[in-house]
Amino acid sequence: MFTGIVEELGEIVRSTETGDDSALVAIRGPLVTSDARHGDSIAVNGVCLTVVDVDGGVFTADVMGETLRRTALGALRPGDPVNLERAAALNSRLGGHLVQGHVDGVGEVVAREPAAQWETVRFRLPAGLARYVVEKGSITVDGVSLTVAEAGDDWFSVGLIPTTLKLTVLGTKQVGDPVNLEVDVLAKYVERLLGDRGAGSVR
Repeated sequence: MFTGIVEELGEIVRSTETGDDSALVAIRGPLVTSDARHGDSIAVNGVCLTVVDVDGGVFTADVMGETLRRTALGALRPGDPVNLERAAALNSRLGGHLVQGHVDGVGEVVAREPAAQWETVRFRLPAGLARYVVEKGSITVDGVSLTVAEAGDDWFSVGLIPTTLKLTVLGTKQVGDPVNLEVDVLAKYVERLLGDRGAGSVR
């Protein structure tokens, strides 16, 4: 479990195919590897990956084909920056919101509107995710916990403060770039529970 508060900007070092539909990815992150061990979880642009090895500030993780197909990790190349966050500890503050590191879909940057102290960014949503996104609700974009400013049928917008623009990959994303999206898991549970209640009342 994560909080969506990025700890550091890392960098893709290399990606090596390890067989049919999988890859071993090496990522530089001096902070997140300072106490990392084999089997630990680290979120990379919002994708929960398991540490295989740590060597000199670089950790490696196996990435399965399902992950490569359903997230934007497959588009990353050596030298690309990535948002990194270690799994949350039970005694730590929950600065963002509950984030699983399970990407629900890949969105796309469709507009950026700079202002004096912040920037408004609009993203396109994959079909089926809009029902989980509400104004003033939470959403995770490339591992960053954000508050939805506006929401439409197939889009939503957020306001990015200077710290987010400077310390995460969202500061350099361009129109057309893909982003990993994870909607608020509470919304999905509520939908399932209400659906089951409705189904039960029909019987």
